[in-house]
Amino acid sequence: MSLFKARDWWSAVLGEGEEFDQGCLCVGDVDNSGSGYDKVVVGSYMGMLRVFAPHARQPGEGPAAGAQLLEVQMRDPIIQVEVGKFVSCSELLHLAVLHPRRLSVYALSGMAGNVEHGDQYQLRLVYEHNLQRTACCMTFGPFGGVTGHHFICVQSMDGMLMFFEQESYAFGRFLPAFLMPGPLCYCARTDAFITVSSTRQVECYRYETLAVATDADTRQDSEQRGKSSGKRLTADWTLVLGEQALDICVLSTSNSTSPSTSAACSIFVLGERNLFCLRDNGQIRFMKKLEFNPSCFLPYASVAEGATNLLLGNHNNMLLVYQDTTLKWAAQLSCTPVAVRVANFPELKGLVVTLSSEGHLLCSYMGTDPSFFTAPKVDAREVNYEEVDAEMKALQKVIRKATKNQDIIPRPETEAGLTVTAKVSSTLDNVSQALITEMNGLPVPSITVKVRVSSGSAVQSPRMCVCVQPPLTATQDQFVLDSLGSGSHLTVAFSVFLNGHYTPADLTGDIAVTYSSPTGVPRVAQCRFTLPLLLVCCPSQASKNAKYKITVDTNKPPASLSEVFPEFVRTCEDEEGGALGFQLLSGTRLTALVSRSSQRYRIQSERFEDIWLVAKELVQRLDRHYAQQGVKDFTSTFSGPVPLQEYFDVVDHHFELRVNAGRYDDLLSERAVQFRAVQRRLLTRFKDKTPAPLHNLDTLMEGTYRQVMALADAAEENRAALVEAFARLRSSTHLLVLLLSLWQRLGAEQTAVLEAALLPLLQDTPQLGWEESADAAVSHLLRTCLSRSSKDQAVSFSTAQLSMPKDTSRLKKHITLLCDRMAKGGRLSLSSDANAPTPVMTQAPMSALVCPRQTHPSCLSSRSQETWGYLRQPPPGPDRAHLNQSGPRSPSLRPADGGG
Repeated sequence: MSLFKARDWWSAVLGEGEEFDQGCLCVGDVDNSGSGYDKVVVGSYMGMLRVFAPHARQPGEGPAAGAQLLEVQMRDPIIQVEVGKFVSCSELLHLAVLHPRRLSVYALSGMAGNVEHGDQYQLRLVYEHNLQRTACCMTFGPFGGVTGHHFICVQSMDGMLMFFEQESYAFGRFLPAFLMPGPLCYCARTDAFITVSSTRQVECYRYETLAVATDADTRQDSEQRGKSSGKRLTADWTLVLGEQALDICVLSTSNSTSPSTSAACSIFVLGERNLFCLRDNGQIRFMKKLEFNPSCFLPYASVAEGATNLLLGNHNNMLLVYQDTTLKWAAQLSCTPVAVRVANFPELKGLVVTLSSEGHLLCSYMGTDPSFFTAPKVDAREVNYEEVDAEMKALQKVIRKATKNQDIIPRPETEAGLTVTAKVSSTLDNVSQALITEMNGLPVPSITVKVRVSSGSAVQSPRMCVCVQPPLTATQDQFVLDSLGSGSHLTVAFSVFLNGHYTPADLTGDIAVTYSSPTGVPRVAQCRFTLPLLLVCCPSQASKNAKYKITVDTNKPPASLSEVFPEFVRTCEDEEGGALGFQLLSGTRLTALVSRSSQRYRIQSERFEDIWLVAKELVQRLDRHYAQQGVKDFTSTFSGPVPLQEYFDVVDHHFELRVNAGRYDDLLSERAVQFRAVQRRLLTRFKDKTPAPLHNLDTLMEGTYRQVMALADAAEENRAALVEAFARLRSSTHLLVLLLSLWQRLGAEQTAVLEAALLPLLQDTPQLGWEESADAAVSHLLRTCLSRSSKDQAVSFSTAQLSMPKDTSRLKKHITLLCDRMAKGGRLSLSSDANAPTPVMTQAPMSALVCPRQTHPSCLSSRSQETWGYLRQPPPGPDRAHLNQSGPRSPSLRPADGGG
C-alpha cells in the first residue's frame, strides 16, 4: 500500500461521452436540510444536472447506489453551477445554473418517502434571465455590501459584465481593451472584481466604479462616446503576470489573536507555470514556480497563523498540498482533476471532491488506512560474530570506495538510453529531391542522411528533430518514431538540398531525439553530421583573376590539389594539382592555387564571404592529408594582412538592411493607422441616416490600401534579403575567425572564445541583432583578458540594455582593437587567471590589420603569377628564395610580388 496515494472513500462515473470543466462542480447544503452536511452538484456540457449525497460504500453496494439524489436533463449545455442565497425575501440556499444564453435559479427540495424507495427530490425553477450575449463564466457575492443575499455577475464572451440583483437585471459594463475572456472572481473585503485580461495582467475593478461607469447598453463609437453619460471604466490596480491564468480564487482568513481586526484577504492566481498569491491591493505576497502543468486548485484556511493551505491538481494525476510555498503532501489520483472542492459528509469531514473532464467523480482523503497486522516474534538464534565482523569489513570497504570516488557534480544516471548516429551517403542522390531543380544553369543535387536510433531500454514514441543551416533544407525535419523495446533499433532516412540562391554559412547539421526514460525523466540524445562540399558547389574551370585572395602558408612541401580535392578533378590539367576551380550553385566561382616553389596555398573569389567554405575544407583536408602520411608537426599559418575592410563591408550591408526593416515597420504602422481612420470615417458616413457626400474618402482609402500592400511587399523582400545577408555575415565571420586563429596560432579553446564573441547569435531577431550582441561580447574581452592594464579593466564600455546602434563605427573600432591586442600578444580566455593584464612585448604594426589593395590582379607582378603556377618555370633568383621561406612570419605588409 503506497503512502502517497489518495484513499478512495466514494466514487462514481457520470454518464458516457460527456465533458466537464472547472465550473461544473460545486458543493453545499443545496436542499437546506439543516444538517450542516454538503451535497455534490455536477453539471455537464451535455446539459445533464446531477446531485449526490455521498456516503461510505457498504459491502456489495454499487458505485453510486443510494447516493444520487437527482438527475435532470437540461435543454442547454451547463457552463457553471453555484450554490448561494440568490432569491429575495428568502434566507435559503438555491442553485444557480449558467447556460450559454440563460441564467436559471432553482430550488431543490426533498420529500420523505412512504415506501422502501426512500426520499424523493425535485427541482423547481424559481426565476431565469435570458442573456443577450453568450456567457463564459459567473461569480457571486454580496455586491455593494448587502447582507443576507447574493448577487450574480456573468461575464460574456465579448467582455461584458452583466449584474443581476436576484430576480432583476441591474446593469452591464464592458471591460476596456478586451480581447478574450479570462477567469473572474469577487473579493468581498474590497467589494471588487478580479480578472485576468488577454494582455496577461491581473485587473481589479471596484463595484462602485462599475456602477457609475458608462452603461454598456448605450455605448457608442469612439467619436460619440464622450456625449454619453457616466465615467470611463478604469481598473483600480493591475499586475503583469506574463502568462495566461487558469483560475482565480479569493480566500479570507480571520486573525484569531485580534478579533477586532478585519479579516485578511489573499488573491490566488493559478498560471500556466506559476502560482501567485496577491494581497487585496495588488502587491505580491509570494510566488511559486511550478515544475508541472497545473489543472485546478483550491485555497483553504490553515491552522497555522499567517499561512494558507492550497490543493493543487496537475496533469500527472497528482494532488499536491502546499502551505504557502512549501509542499506538505502529495497524493496520486486515478485521473486528472479539472475541479476540486472540500466538503463535509456525515461519516467524515474535510473530504476532497475531485472531478475529471471525462466525468470521474471521486471523494477521497489523504493518508493511510490503519493496519492491524502485527509481525510475529522471531525465534532467538545465536550470532556468529566472525561472519558479522567479515560482513562489516566488506561493507566498510564498499563505503570507503564510494566516498573516495564521489564527485561534486552528480554523475548522470547509468540507465541505458537512446544512441543516435548519423551517416551521410558517400554519393549524391541519383534523383535529386531539391525543390529548385536548377540554379544558374547548374542542377541542384541532394544527398541522403541515414539516422540509426538504438535503444537500451523501452522507449515510448520518441520524437526526432533535424536542423540544418539555411538555405539548406531537409525533406522532413520532424519525425515521430515508433516505440522501441530494449535492445531494438530503427533507421530513418531523409535528404538535404539547397533551397536558396546563396551559400550556407555551415555544412553541419544537428539531430535531436527527445524521449522519456523508464522513470519518467525527460531525456535528449543528440548527434551532428557534416555534409559534403559537393552539395553546394561543383567542379569548374580555374580562373586567373579574382577580386579577393587569401593565402595560407604551411611548413611542409605542398601537396597536390588533386589529392586534397579528388572529387573536384575534371581534366588532366586539374590532375597536375596546380590549380583547381569551384563553381558555387549561387553563381560565384572560386579558384584554389598551390605554389610550385613555396609552401603556400591561395584561394581567390569574386565574393569575400564565399571563400569561407573552401578555405575551411582546405585547412581541414591538409591536416588529414599530412596526418595520414605520419607527419605530426604540420602547421598552417596566415601571414596577413587581416581583411578587415572587406569584412566591414559585409557588416555595413547587413546593418543597412536592419535599418531598412525598421523604417518599413514605421511606415507600415503609419499607413495602417491612416487606413483604419479612413475606415472609421466611411463607416460613420454609411451609418448616417441622412446621406452625405464622401468627399473622396473612398479614393483615399483605395490609395492607402495600395500603399500598405506595396510597403508590405517591400518589407517582405527586405526580410528575405536580411536573412541572406545574415548568412553571408556568418560566413564572413567564420572566415575572419579562421584567419585570426591561423595568424596568431590560437588553440582550440581560444578559437572557441573568439568564435563565441563574434558569433553570439544563430539568427537575427527584431529585439536583438548581431551588431549589438557582438559589440557587447568584444567589449567584454577588451576590458578583461585583452586589457592593457588594471586601469583599462575599470573602464566600462557599456552597462545599458542592448539596443540597435545608430551605426557600426563603434563595432568596427572594437573589432580593430581586438585584432591589435591579439597581435601584441593578448591571450583569449574566460578564466579568472587570464583577466590579468598581459605585458606587451612587441608592437605589431597596424598595417597588418588593414588589407591594402593588393587583392586586385593589377597589383601582382608577372613573377608573382609565375610563382603561383600559371607558367611552367619557377622564378629564378631572390624571388624564389623569398617564397621558399617556411614557417610563420610577422604580420606585416607583404611585398608586391609576394601575392595575396
